[in-house]
Amino acid sequence: MAIRMLQHRSRAPARGATLPRLLARLEALEPVQPTQAPADLLGDWLDWQRAVALSRALDDVPQAPEPEAAEHAGMTPDGTASACGPDAPAALASGVLERRAALVDAIEDDARDWTRPLRPRPGEDGMGAAAGAGAVQRHCQGLQRDLQSAVGRLRGELREQLARRGDGPARLAAVDAVMEGLLAPREHALLVPVVPALVARFERLHALNAGADAGADAGAGAAAPVAPAGWRDRFRAEARQVLLAELDLRFQPIEALLAALRSPGPDA
Repeated sequence: MAIRMLQHRSRAPARGATLPRLLARLEALEPVQPTQAPADLLGDWLDWQRAVALSRALDDVPQAPEPEAAEHAGMTPDGTASACGPDAPAALASGVLERRAALVDAIEDDARDWTRPLRPRPGEDGMGAAAGAGAVQRHCQGLQRDLQSAVGRLRGELREQLARRGDGPARLAAVDAVMEGLLAPREHALLVPVVPALVARFERLHALNAGADAGADAGAGAAAPVAPAGWRDRFRAEARQVLLAELDLRFQPIEALLAALRSPGPDA
């Protein structure tokens, strides 16, 4: 039954496909269409140890939560509020939305030109390709680490909430834990190249527009106003699109766990 559900869901458009499309656009490549359904790929990725763990998660009867833990089943993901009863799912969703909004704000923050280092090396103005590439790498890797850390915490916290809500949700939490262990290394391997792709894009644009940077600096003291090098603005906009698509991809398991928590009934 689980395989049939996976196959049915695989027919729906995958929002996560936005990220590979954007990365292909950076490289001026045509996106590669998948040749296998997700359920088929999962079958290839499951080794016997993972298969046994997944089978146990599907078949075992979850243990009943401790009375003290059950009292806190309505706690929000950040642990700062408790909302038992019918308002609990709304409180949980609010906590998740706040964390997501904070991540979106960090990605969209354009208060400074982060394609230039904050502290250029002595004798440099920070406009060179190497200085810019290093600044882009540090900025994007920092955001990517924040995404990975926040999503990992949220996913674990939401699983704890599910585990306290009856056999059905507890089983789903156990299955999600196994699936995270199965897919996390592959997800990491697929998302690590995102930042190098952005750095390579910056380097190509820098090579094409080095004259624009020089013109902008030379015109800083001229009588007539000179527009800044707009290619850096465009690159930052491209990078934000890519990082927001990565956020959307990473948050899909969170949204699924939230949907399960909103489902009515003790074993929904």
